[in-house]
This record gives sequence, structure tokens and C-alpha cells, in this order.
Amino acid sequence: MYRTRFTLPALVAAVGLLLAGCGDDESNDAGADPATETSATEAEFNDADVDFAQGMIPHHEQAVEMAQVVPDQGVSPELIELADAIEAAQQPEIDQMTAMLERWSEDAPSDDPHAGHGSGDMDMDMDMEGMMSAGDMEALGAAAGAEFEQMFLTMMIEHHEGAIAMAETELAEGQDPEAQELAQTIIDAQQAEITQMEQMLQGVGS
Repeated sequence: MYRTRFTLPALVAAVGLLLAGCGDDESNDAGADPATETSATEAEFNDADVDFAQGMIPHHEQAVEMAQVVPDQGVSPELIELADAIEAAQQPEIDQMTAMLERWSEDAPSDDPHAGHGSGDMDMDMDMEGMMSAGDMEALGAAAGAEFEQMFLTMMIEHHEGAIAMAETELAEGQDPEAQELAQTIIDAQQAEITQMEQMLQGVGS
């Protein structure tokens, strides 16, 4: 019987190749450290992203509140459908922005659209573009028929324009990819609704 014989130089070379291969694997693993990549991803946000979410949440909450004031009768079916669409789109976005703030370890604003948040400044929300005052909301709730429809459309157009301005600031100054994508979604959707509401205003009372 014959046995395969390895010379000492051949054995040393084989061990060297094996060790070299292990070294390459370790090097590759070190270059793809998932913990490092996760930390880098989590750090990709800035103050503009936080301001966007903390400001847009109460802004959206007021739009939802306005949509819920729309009566089931006495106004056009198109207005009822628009109000339903606004509520259906903006409530999930509120939830999304709340989750974003949690991911950034930042505080979410108060659920009250007329209350200040974080700093304790009760007038903070009223300083945001397009926000209605408590008096505006009371007047809307007291209106009916064509008067209500005209008031709602006029107020919501202004409200949408404010949201678009805030979203444009996020696109210009923000950093978080999810926040930026949401800002663009808001711009696209609300600009389309502004166009629709401007057309609806022309037919109110006619």
C-alpha cells in the first residue's frame, strides 16, 4: 500500500494559504460591521428634520380637525369626498412623523392643535404658516351651506399653502431621507388639492 507523502515545504505553503484566506474573511467582515452602519444611518438627521416633524404634526392635526367639521349634508358631495381624503391622508402622516421623532429620541408635540409644544410657548403653533386661529375654527363650525363651503375651501387652501412652505424648507435644509420623502409627498398631494379647491370655489353658490 502506498501513502501520499507531503514534503515539509508543501505543508508550510498550504498552512500559509489557509491563514491568508482566514485573514481576508476577517477583513471583509470588519468592513461590513452592521452596528457601525446602523449607527451611521441613525445619525443622519438634523434640527431641520426635527422642526419639520414637530411643526407639521399640529399642522396636520388642525387639517384633520377641519375635515371632521364638514357636515354630512348641506354641502356638495365633492367637498365631503375631499374632507374624507384629507383625513385619510394626513392622519397616517401624523403617525409616521410621531414615529420619526421617536426614532430620533425627540419629543412629539401636544395633541392639541391650539397648544404650544416643547417650549411652552402657547402661540408657537399660531406662528406657523397657514394655521387657523381658535376664532377661525369657531367661525367655521358656526357656518352652514354655501357659506361653510366657501369658508372651508378658502381656509384649507391657505392651510395647504402653509404646509407646502414648511415641506419646502425641509427639502432645502433637512437631511433625513424619510423626512425628505414625506415632505415631497406633502407638496405633491396638497398642491393637487389646492388646484382642486380653487376650481371648487368657482362653483360655490352657483
